[in-house]
Amino acid sequence: MASRFLLLPYGGSFAAGFSLAYDMTSPPLGSPRRRPAPRFVDRSGPTTGSLPAEFVGDLGRRLTVAAMAFAGVWIIVAIMANVTMRIVGPDPLLQYAWERFGNPLTAFAILLGVGVAWAGRRFHERPALVLYIGLGFQIVTSACVALLTYWNPVMPGRGISWLCMIILIYPAIVPAPPLLTLGASLVVASLDPLVYWLALRAGVSSPQPAFMLAWMFVPTYVSAGLAVLPAHVLRKLGREVREARELGNYRLETRLGAGGMGEVWRASHRLLARPAAVKLISPAQLSARDEGGQQLLLERFRREAAAAAALRSPHTIELYDFGVANDGTLYYAMELLEGVDLNTLVRRFGTQPPARVIHLLRQACLSLGEAHRRGLVHRDIKPSNLMVCRMGTLVDFLKVLDFGLVKVEQRTDSALTAPDVAAGTPEFMAPEAIDGVRNLDQRADLYALGCVAYWLLTGRPVFEGPSPLAILVKHSREAPAPMDGGVEPVPADLEALVFQCLEKDPDRRPGDALELERALGECADARRWTRADAERWWEENLPSETPALVGLR
Repeated sequence: MASRFLLLPYGGSFAAGFSLAYDMTSPPLGSPRRRPAPRFVDRSGPTTGSLPAEFVGDLGRRLTVAAMAFAGVWIIVAIMANVTMRIVGPDPLLQYAWERFGNPLTAFAILLGVGVAWAGRRFHERPALVLYIGLGFQIVTSACVALLTYWNPVMPGRGISWLCMIILIYPAIVPAPPLLTLGASLVVASLDPLVYWLALRAGVSSPQPAFMLAWMFVPTYVSAGLAVLPAHVLRKLGREVREARELGNYRLETRLGAGGMGEVWRASHRLLARPAAVKLISPAQLSARDEGGQQLLLERFRREAAAAAALRSPHTIELYDFGVANDGTLYYAMELLEGVDLNTLVRRFGTQPPARVIHLLRQACLSLGEAHRRGLVHRDIKPSNLMVCRMGTLVDFLKVLDFGLVKVEQRTDSALTAPDVAAGTPEFMAPEAIDGVRNLDQRADLYALGCVAYWLLTGRPVFEGPSPLAILVKHSREAPAPMDGGVEPVPADLEALVFQCLEKDPDRRPGDALELERALGECADARRWTRADAERWWEENLPSETPALVGLR
């Protein structure tokens, strides 16, 4: 995560919590490029619906672990049969039977385990398929055990079948809904008597007394009945978890990430089935306050969320709802976006052509322009808070995220104004925010937007240093280096405009975001990035038929 630096203690408002999600997966500036974040996959379905989401999402990994563990056990069996048995001096008839039949079957079981482990990794995004593969693996592996036990001329000693252990242990590793668990367990329990009967018909084995058969087969069926109990417990747990994840009209589905202030979830509206991103602000942020302080924080949360929800620019992320859960958790729901943030854009695809940078910056200015006219200052503009999206048939549509560090310049009730907290990200903080100037205005956002432009054009931050404090000092005192190293040379008019945004004195920057938008529109390259260029880029890099990076960055 890009470093977040607070010069003063947390001021106790919706602000800090609102800034949680969109930067929590971003690597530190200057770090090596990372693989793209995993795509969100809908893990619900009729087959897995009664299981908790955590188990469903983890089925692929669980199956891989189970398959490799079974393959390891079969390797140990092969070693014991081929090495230890020879040393001890077994029954010659049993040794002959093993060499003729046991080794091929064991080799098949080992290869089966390796293959199923691969399938668990390969199809982890399709939990229903993984579940059926897992149940099939349980049955086929159990069949191998039954064949080794009964398909030989030397009957095993009296005792409970090894299938009892598989029946009881396997559902805990690869959970399934109760009916599927019961069905698979009964099939497994029936393999011992089935193989025994087939061995008798083939003349491979000899008849056994009835009491011996009961001792061998009845415990297996009892185990099959007991295997359903964990499945029922998991189903009850899943129901309780789903109920606990209902916040207002939204149902939490999959956790997208977590940070110091809480968590971010993919959610859906219970009536509209509309996907949303829900941020949860940890109740721990309230526990350190007395009752009066908690009420003040809740009121700030309500008023600042209402201010953010009032923004109507299409380039501002839409806030659907906000509230307080029964346990005191602050939450708010917003639109779930499909695309990549500008931090990821540069790290994955390199620096951007000046014409596209102008196109993206102008959209950001339109969002900030409305906020500034309403008296809101974002205070945390940075690449990970600007997301380029696919919106219906439109591409390269920019959204400004995280209006949670907003500072309302005018308040009718000063008691509800959070203390002046210099909050933000060091690489994108304006000098006046670093120096503790009170009453920051919209020009602090323009400085940060200049830093974003510098990042898009050069692939590096304006200033780098060994620590956040060193970076902050450079923002206060040093002039930025010329912009070079991009995919194209930076035109002089665009470079001059970016450096104007990076002026230390706010009075020397553009007056507001709309003035900057107009100036960007007058640059020579302002019309060079066309809709056709944007559509071609998206088709080549994030085609629509491929599930894009959906979620919060």
